[in-house]
Amino acid sequence: MRAAEYRRRGPAPEVLRLVDLPEPQPGPGEVRVRVAVSAVNPTDTKARGVRPGDAEMPFPAVTPHMDGAGTIDAVGEGVDPARLGERVWLWFAQRGRPRGTAAEWCVLPAARAAPLPEPATFEEGACLGIPAMTAHYALLADGPIAGRTVLVQGGAGAVGFYAVQMARLLGARVLATASRPEAVQRAREAGADVVLDRRGGDLAAAIRAEAPEGIHRLVEVALGANLDVSLAVLAPGGTIAAYASDAVPRPVLDFRALMLRDARLHAVLIYEAAESALQAAVRDINRWLAEGALRHQIGLRLPLSRIVEAHEAMEGGRVLGKIVLDPSG
Repeated sequence: MRAAEYRRRGPAPEVLRLVDLPEPQPGPGEVRVRVAVSAVNPTDTKARGVRPGDAEMPFPAVTPHMDGAGTIDAVGEGVDPARLGERVWLWFAQRGRPRGTAAEWCVLPAARAAPLPEPATFEEGACLGIPAMTAHYALLADGPIAGRTVLVQGGAGAVGFYAVQMARLLGARVLATASRPEAVQRAREAGADVVLDRRGGDLAAAIRAEAPEGIHRLVEVALGANLDVSLAVLAPGGTIAAYASDAVPRPVLDFRALMLRDARLHAVLIYEAAESALQAAVRDINRWLAEGALRHQIGLRLPLSRIVEAHEAMEGGRVLGKIVLDPSG
């Protein structure tokens, strides 16, 4: 089969290669999926890149990408043969394994291949995985949000776009922020009640004007950069659920400000979520897919042969929406 792989960490043009590999076979409890679409996430490019303190390569060779979608065409021992031919979306495909979805076939535990309801397409299914499950976990890990006020920082991003939609579906009033005109429009399209342009002056004051009682659940994409604003708008007993802090990886925390609000700072990592939370996310996502309640955003479509370009686009932040690859193209 044709697959992408890297044998050492480094810049995408230097380490990513297309190779021919033997067609994989599923083991006990596994399924093999003919991959229709593979999706790129920041976690994929970070795992491939070189960062201070990185350990050695986890495997001699790695085929990247956690997310994707396709059709089950082989099952291992202990897996119901009725799953043959099932359309599925994949999550954690490369978690703890050498081979992810950037290939014509992917073998993974059967539980990580979730049925893809009609009318969702393979492209849409590939968008889910890490972004949609992270959004769900960030919103609900600290309790229900029905009747509460939620703020999604970066409401047009991969996680934020789903978080806005899910918060509405879960009965919350939703505010979102965005930093460029097209992103403001995307956050509105996701269903935010209010979208605030981050470039518009005193952001904390603007949020407080829209939510005088404060924010009960704050889904945060840039904890360190936004911490002062977050603490200024958080409601008593509120939660900051932060899933990234790339610009300021070691933020200085005003503990007293957090304490005086009896508030919670939750550093969210979907990989470490309890199995019950993961399964709850899959159930809700599939219910919403079946109802046609979720929107998706594709920003760039490329063949697998252009995976280097895809990784560079992800790292450069140039694309609004998901970057997806066609392994057959």
